[in-house]
Amino acid sequence: MSCGAREPSAGMLAASRPPVPDRDEFEKSPPPKAESNAADASGAGSASAPPPSRHQPAGKAITMATGRGWAEWELQLGSGLRPSADAVGLREPGVQPSADQLQCARYLEDCPGVTPGCPVPLEGMPSEILLKILSYLDAGNLLCIGCVNRRFYHLASDNLIWVRIYSATVPRECLHWGASSLQRTALTLDPTSLGEQPAGHWKKACLSQRVSSGKATLTRLLRPVNPYKGLPARVKEAFRALGLDWVIILRDRSSQEHVKECVDLSIRDSSLTLVWHSQSWPPLATLSSMELCSVTPVFTNLYPPRASHRDMRRPRWRSVIAKYCLSNLTEAALMGCDNLVRVVHLRPGLLVGLWKEKEELAFVTMSLHLHQLMERITLGSATTPYEPPSHSSFGDDTSEYGLHGHQLHLELHSGRVSYLCSTFRNVFSKKGHIENGYLKIPVLSFENSTQHIPLIGKVGLAWRSNTFEGCVESCCIMDMTLQEGSGKPFWCLSSPVSMAPSRSPCDSCESPGQRYCMDCGDEEGRVHVDLVWMEKTQEFFVVSLALYLSVTRISHLLGAED
Repeated sequence: MSCGAREPSAGMLAASRPPVPDRDEFEKSPPPKAESNAADASGAGSASAPPPSRHQPAGKAITMATGRGWAEWELQLGSGLRPSADAVGLREPGVQPSADQLQCARYLEDCPGVTPGCPVPLEGMPSEILLKILSYLDAGNLLCIGCVNRRFYHLASDNLIWVRIYSATVPRECLHWGASSLQRTALTLDPTSLGEQPAGHWKKACLSQRVSSGKATLTRLLRPVNPYKGLPARVKEAFRALGLDWVIILRDRSSQEHVKECVDLSIRDSSLTLVWHSQSWPPLATLSSMELCSVTPVFTNLYPPRASHRDMRRPRWRSVIAKYCLSNLTEAALMGCDNLVRVVHLRPGLLVGLWKEKEELAFVTMSLHLHQLMERITLGSATTPYEPPSHSSFGDDTSEYGLHGHQLHLELHSGRVSYLCSTFRNVFSKKGHIENGYLKIPVLSFENSTQHIPLIGKVGLAWRSNTFEGCVESCCIMDMTLQEGSGKPFWCLSSPVSMAPSRSPCDSCESPGQRYCMDCGDEEGRVHVDLVWMEKTQEFFVVSLALYLSVTRISHLLGAED
């Protein structure tokens, strides 16, 4: 056993047990005869049959509770032989039981309250046996076991168990260089001196070491920055190392929660697209709100980098990313529809697909910009989203002359399909371009045909459910990143957009085809895109692009007085 002083002494076992033959004698000894067993079974109900001996029972079935359910152990201790092969440890036939299994079986027979043929609950087992079982668990399972009750909390905090877990995480090369005093102590510790440490000492040390290791890994992965977008260049590796998952929590009017796990995820250069679909959505009429949450394991290095499935029962924490009201979902802004579903939009970045016939949920799609997303994941709480700090002011008179020297990165996509990906440098605007409280930043002009950009493919938002799939035409997702001259993100946006016929009057030049427009925005500003459908080439061209930034927001960011 791994519990050292807690094990029953050898003298106590020897006093209560006949001597056990060695392996050679065990292999040579003949098995109990079937006739004797049958005689014992037939005479069990007669009054003249003598009671079975405590140390030589004909058969004893003890059902033990383990972490995976109830495992039935048949402890056969007849004729002074070791228990049968199928009895102890649920091993394969023909394999001899180990010494630990024999000791466990004999110790259980001596425990008070263990009656032959009756189940033994996990809480009724002695601490020595439970410590032996817990010694095979990893850190995540030990934390889960510790939440059962007070007794299991103390058992799962045993120093001998945790010091072994801690020492297993220390690299072997730390024996020679780079090891801290705590690491050297763990690698050279004498188990007999564990009693000198307070209870849970090595558990706290192990948790601190795991958390600091995960933070160091994330810091290393997020340090490189893409110069064209001002965003971390290794976001995919960071999410994989973090073991990140995503869920939506649907709440009905009775405050009951319905948790749905993300079924599809795609990471692009500037955004993250999440998809949920299910056959067991709660009725839409009963829903009141929805929360988007990131789910992160307590230990970021519990899972292998390419793990396809993670145990959702492991200790994790939630961080609220966004909250939505679903009371008037059917009255939300319509983005588009096809033969089966209609798609509505809720800010920020949420698309909800509703079945046309039943007006029930079909799928949910979420688009998140990567700017400060990692801070929202790691620093948020389970009740309140993380609010990033305000932009640092420049403290100069830049606002007197508008904005200049900026860079814009724009992308139109539908998850894994891209329609446009372009970068525009040296974007500027003068202060005289203010319209209705917004500063207009022209990027592409209709008059300059050399700036027009074609879209790749036919624009449409692909969707799928458990049984159907389709595509909502003229809908996609827009990712916009406006950078300062220093390369830092100035304004970021990721939102669903729909293409609609343009209602604005044509410019001085005659349009070569049908004109369309796209508009999306947030509280900081909006983006306007004009497109032309070329019938001859069967493709869209972006002929005009402009940004509209709130003057109040710009003054706050630039540190200027109103």
